[in-house]
Amino acid sequence: MAEEKHHHGLFHHSSKEESTAEVDYEKKEKHHKHLEQLGGLGAIAAGAYAIHEKHKAKKDPENEHGHRIKEEVAAVAALGSAGFAFHEHHEKKDAKKHGHN
Repeated sequence: MAEEKHHHGLFHHSSKEESTAEVDYEKKEKHHKHLEQLGGLGAIAAGAYAIHEKHKAKKDPENEHGHRIKEEVAAVAALGSAGFAFHEHHEKKDAKKHGHN
């Protein structure tokens, strides 16, 4: 029976080969810029859906409670997405700073 590597846990340390490799900060900067833009788009989309549900709650009083819940969930999603975009903005700035040294 051949020996197999068993991984325990979710996070693994990178090997020495990977840690000694030069980091492409320009690539990291572009990656974080892309994720920042996706976070912003997610915030816009979730915000628009929250506004849509708020409007539906006014127009459909019979199902108002369900629309209000959907509105709140969408608002939380928009806030989380905006926070992610903010985080990625700072990651992008760090990559840019390290790349120019």
